[in-house]
Amino acid sequence: MNLEELMATIFAGSVVAGLVGALAGLGGGVLIVPLLTIGFGIDIHYAIGASIVSVIGTSSGAAVAYVRDQMTNLRAGMFLELATTTGAIVGALVAGLVHHAVLFIVFGLVLAISVAPLIMRLGEELPKGVKEGALSQRLRLGSSYYDVVLGQTVNYKVTRVPLGFGMMWIAGLFSGLLGIGSGTFKVLAMDTAMRMPMKVSTTTSNFMIGVTAAASAGIYFNRGEVNPLIAAPVALGVLLGAAIGTRLLVRMHNVTVRKLFVPLLLIIALEMILRGFGVHT
Repeated sequence: MNLEELMATIFAGSVVAGLVGALAGLGGGVLIVPLLTIGFGIDIHYAIGASIVSVIGTSSGAAVAYVRDQMTNLRAGMFLELATTTGAIVGALVAGLVHHAVLFIVFGLVLAISVAPLIMRLGEELPKGVKEGALSQRLRLGSSYYDVVLGQTVNYKVTRVPLGFGMMWIAGLFSGLLGIGSGTFKVLAMDTAMRMPMKVSTTTSNFMIGVTAAASAGIYFNRGEVNPLIAAPVALGVLLGAAIGTRLLVRMHNVTVRKLFVPLLLIIALEMILRGFGVHT
């Protein structure tokens, strides 16, 4: 395969990653790293560098549409970014000191365990019985959005903000360490801990991941781990995929988004654990 064919194939795979990332709030990075390392045999450090760039592209492509449709909770996103950006910077700084195998295993196990509460609420369209926390009231994190599928305005409250904030710091840490955007952790924090509607969790996650990735991208650039011949087709592909994904999400039920997210979470968790043990699927 010559260089042009390789770049075209990477671009096509990145379109799919961007599409799925926009729908599930994952950012595409979790899919990009396995695509580049396993599919094309690219060194993991360059794969992570390209993934960081792609995450920024996914966020840019998806966030604009979601903010326009008022599905993104901007107040919650900006507040939680305080946790993710600091975590991302710490993660990027220590990335060269920690063995990636251990990180992959830990991350995979945590994701696998996190699936349990999602499965228990698999058929939940909107959160019920949520009591707004005191910190959420002070920060006015509760909001509303118009759901095209339900044909109504959905008002929602936010709870357990400190727990969600802590999970966001961990999400940022893994983002900086593994270059994956950690959209899975962000969605889990908002959906499971803070009890925000699934669509709001995924759209707010897409809004946040670009800022989180940008916080650590400069460090990867300085280390020379961003190869333009890899990063360019990846970034363009996920940007196109994200643009398509945003158009699909507004026409989907929260239940459908959750049913898409849960199996992806399990697949990603298994992939991470296997890679930690040196097994390439």
